[in-house]
Amino acid sequence: MRLEAAELQLEGLNHGFFTRQGGVSGGIYDSLNIGLGSDDDRDSVLENRRRVAAEMNVDTANLLAPYQIHSPDVIAVTTPWQDGTDRRADALVTSTPGLAIGISTADCGPILFADPKARVVGAAHSGWKGAVTGVLQNTVSAMVDLGASPSGITAVLGPAISQSAYEVGPEFQQRFLEANPANEIYFLPSEKAGHFMFDLQAYIGDTLHGLGLAKVANMGLCTYADEDRFYSYRRTTHRGEPDYGRQISAIVLTR
Repeated sequence: MRLEAAELQLEGLNHGFFTRQGGVSGGIYDSLNIGLGSDDDRDSVLENRRRVAAEMNVDTANLLAPYQIHSPDVIAVTTPWQDGTDRRADALVTSTPGLAIGISTADCGPILFADPKARVVGAAHSGWKGAVTGVLQNTVSAMVDLGASPSGITAVLGPAISQSAYEVGPEFQQRFLEANPANEIYFLPSEKAGHFMFDLQAYIGDTLHGLGLAKVANMGLCTYADEDRFYSYRRTTHRGEPDYGRQISAIVLTR
């Protein structure tokens, strides 16, 4: 099952914020786990990825996702992955029709970008590390290198952990305050002394708004709270489960 954002329902474009529903995995991975880095049955994961590719109307080889490392790094792609290609990054951009670029998440923010006039798209994975070190800015810059204009780009934040589920320690807050004292607005005191609830979605949204984009939207969905539709790393951790699945968000130029 995939969710679509009205802001990205544009001519010559296909996209999806996929949920965990509609796959073949079982147990804690039920059911559309696309995480090759998980301990799920590999054949099940490959079948799930094939189903996502079919939904995106591309060959499985044309469904591209990076090896994510919580970095600010972006790769511009023009062809399917070649053997030996360094895939370490947290965002992809392309101006090549038929290449579905995607990123996997399980609480971090999936952001899909499109400049429909310039025919350039992007997909970024933004947890707190990526957000504070510039993955969003770098994605837009990489799109501009391909001919996009910030004033022509629409960006949509898909399902991610919400503030009510994201408790952090004092050292986490301090890092953000050292980067910019104004970041205090993204933290509320938690019930645990000296701890805070962090608003990752607002931080991502405000960062995107600061880039001068044509439109920024947030689907307002929480991965932690909505177990039926989304995997959540933090929910898995709280339950002491051994592993977790990943959902994918992808976008493709159809012409």
